[in-house]
Amino acid sequence: MIYIKPEILERINAWLTPSFDEDTQSEIKELIASNPKELEESFYKDLEFGTGGMRGIMGLGTNRINKYTLGKNTQGLSNYLKKVFPDETVKVAIAYDCRHNSQTFGKVVADVFSANGIKVFLFEDLRPTPELSFTLKHLNCHCGIVLTASHNPPEYNGYKVYWQDGGQLVPPQDGEIIAEINKLDYSQVKFDANADLIQYIGKDVDDVFISNSVKNGSFDTASEVRENLNIVFTSLHGTSIMSIPETLSRAGYTNVNIVQEQKEPNGDFPTVVSPNPEETEALKMAMELAEKVGGDIVIGTDPDCDRLGVVVRDLDGELVILNGNQTMIIMTDFLLRQWKDTGKINGNQFVGSTIVSTPMMSVLSNAYGVDCKIGLTGFKWIAKMIVDFPELDFIGGGEESFGFMVGDFVRDKDAVTSTLLACEIAAQAKAEGKTLYQKLIDLYVDHGFYKERLVSLTKKGIEGAQEIKQIMIDSRENPFKTVNGSKVVRIEDYQLSIAKDMVTGTEESIDIPKSNVLIYYTEDGSKIALRPSGTEPKIKFYISVNTNLDNVSDFEKTEQLLESRIDAILKDMNL
Repeated sequence: MIYIKPEILERINAWLTPSFDEDTQSEIKELIASNPKELEESFYKDLEFGTGGMRGIMGLGTNRINKYTLGKNTQGLSNYLKKVFPDETVKVAIAYDCRHNSQTFGKVVADVFSANGIKVFLFEDLRPTPELSFTLKHLNCHCGIVLTASHNPPEYNGYKVYWQDGGQLVPPQDGEIIAEINKLDYSQVKFDANADLIQYIGKDVDDVFISNSVKNGSFDTASEVRENLNIVFTSLHGTSIMSIPETLSRAGYTNVNIVQEQKEPNGDFPTVVSPNPEETEALKMAMELAEKVGGDIVIGTDPDCDRLGVVVRDLDGELVILNGNQTMIIMTDFLLRQWKDTGKINGNQFVGSTIVSTPMMSVLSNAYGVDCKIGLTGFKWIAKMIVDFPELDFIGGGEESFGFMVGDFVRDKDAVTSTLLACEIAAQAKAEGKTLYQKLIDLYVDHGFYKERLVSLTKKGIEGAQEIKQIMIDSRENPFKTVNGSKVVRIEDYQLSIAKDMVTGTEESIDIPKSNVLIYYTEDGSKIALRPSGTEPKIKFYISVNTNLDNVSDFEKTEQLLESRIDAILKDMNL
């Protein structure tokens, strides 16, 4: 029989008390007898807030998403809201995606808020995450919740918390709320709803949100140019089907081919291995449809509609998936050009990106005389930039993990408005006889050819978490001196908040919040970042290399050179 540590047994026994329903207690007893290893995994820790809120496997236990873990979090959040806003009628908005139990969990969260005297606006059906962010400001709410696990596998669900500005929680609120949650015992959670305080919302908010998406994502493209763009769209069984087709229609895009087999929301995601538009396989059916109908552009979104994958025609007319860095470079350049052409750039603007995204974002924005602010991984940090610099205009921002935000009417990555923006750029390019791919190559010629690749190592369970921890310890204590024969000239340690010049030995402080990220820079301009995922059992390695591209005719040869350089870096690092 497997040995279970006393502290884990104590957690398990607490769930065998009357504070938990009989079904939960029976299931625990069954696991004690039949699967103690699974029981240990379910209770060995509490779920934590990461870069995208709290995500985990659904099931019983403190390390799982269930009625009680969500209830306890919501009770702690309720206590915090009442403490911070003592003289106000506190209001929250709640949305949920297509995942199993999301609707049920949404109602559980609404019940707990209402039981604490808090007014709740609960969406009547699944809705995209960016719509929740918009709704917070639209209805003057203090807080918002989305029940989603984004692009994680079907067994996952999650709980994203948003604040008054429409952005996700950031310090100090996150730590203060966690402290409130940790004070609680499960017996203190109020599950008995006050139905009078729960108001269902839907079409009325949809209409305003979509109108704003059209307003922010449209850029004087002629109607005949829009009608000439052949679009293929897939929602990958997720929430975007509720908003994107209508947004494109209102904007004047009439030639939209929807992948019918993936149109229905379904938490099993039956037609894909993973509902993640970062994965080539997820967009396979959409690409097949595009070949059939002669599509110019393919767009697929993740289950909660904050990420988008974009597929375009390459120089040979073949369909190719743009990575997140490439998509945000194209979108950012387009927005900067719009601002420049209308005379709105005056030194009081900025774009946002992250420490693991392409360095080309800074190079590009500097060329327009616009500041590029760099934050930690996760869109909450880009949203925080808007709060921290109210005197500046936010043009747009993105991160390598297929997220982009247009303007600040939504304060999270927004696949609805970004889909429209991608179509606007593609339609105008087509009218010029070009594709988005050719536009991207033109940018490489103008600003330098930057090539990135992400490698993720999955390490599940208790042992996996320890492996990831050890990799980061080893990388700090025994840093690389060279990578692929190129000398390491700078190391940034975001956990220690120190950047060290490896040539001179001098150190400087890093003035952004601490995070478990380590970045190496080499003499030849390569950048290698190591970061444990905040939402999945993975450690991620972000590789960026660059060189000059003198002309378009040298593109393929130069791309092969950069790909080979990345391969050599990965080999040198034993990845």
